[in-house]
This record gives sequence, C-alpha cells and structure tokens, in this order.
Amino acid sequence: MKNKTRKVSKFVYWTPRILSIVFILFLVLFSLDVFGNGLTFWQTALAFLMHNIPVIILAIALWISWKYEWVGGVAFILAGVVYIILLLRNPFEWYMLAWAIQISGIAFLIGILFLINWFKKKK
Repeated sequence: MKNKTRKVSKFVYWTPRILSIVFILFLVLFSLDVFGNGLTFWQTALAFLMHNIPVIILAIALWISWKYEWVGGVAFILAGVVYIILLLRNPFEWYMLAWAIQISGIAFLIGILFLINWFKKKK
C-alpha cells in the first residue's frame, strides 16, 4: 500500500510542474507572431516583451510554487479567470469557447493539481 501511495504522491508532485512548463512554452508560441511584421529591431523586441508578460508572470509563479504549491494553485486559477474576463470584453463568438477551454481549462487544471499537492503535503 505504501508503494502505491508513493507513486500517487510522485504523480501529484510532478504533473502540475511539468504541465506548467509545457503550458508556459505553449503561451510563448503566441508571441512569435511579432516577427516578420516589418518592425524595427527595438519595436520587435518591445512587442515580444509585451506579448510575453503573462508568460513571465506564470514563470515566476511556477518558480515560487515549486516550493509553495498554494502559490501555483492560486496563480494558475487566477490566470484562467483573468483570461476569461479579457475574452468576454469582446463580443461573444462561439469559437471563443474553444479558446477559453484551451487556455483557461489548462490553467485551471494546473492550479487544481497544485492545490491537491498542497493539501496532500499539509497532511
């Protein structure tokens, strides 16, 4: 029984961390559209930086949550809520539902996994 609990604990420990890294890299892909727009070097660098502000915030949250899981839980769930709020500022179209599931759904899952890990660690 102890071996099975240890496997579950490893799974709960590593899954949100690995998913966070993959999710952050996925978000970086969206910022690559700034290249090739005929901008100067500094305009491109500034646009790339602006596009990656959420990535930088989530990377810092991941770094902190590596030790303090509740930070990752709150940060990723909050990131999902903020994305939905920003999405709803535009007139609703059905394809936006797929965007919300892809971005916010993954952020919610990561946040929940971090919170599960935090609760298990507290026990």
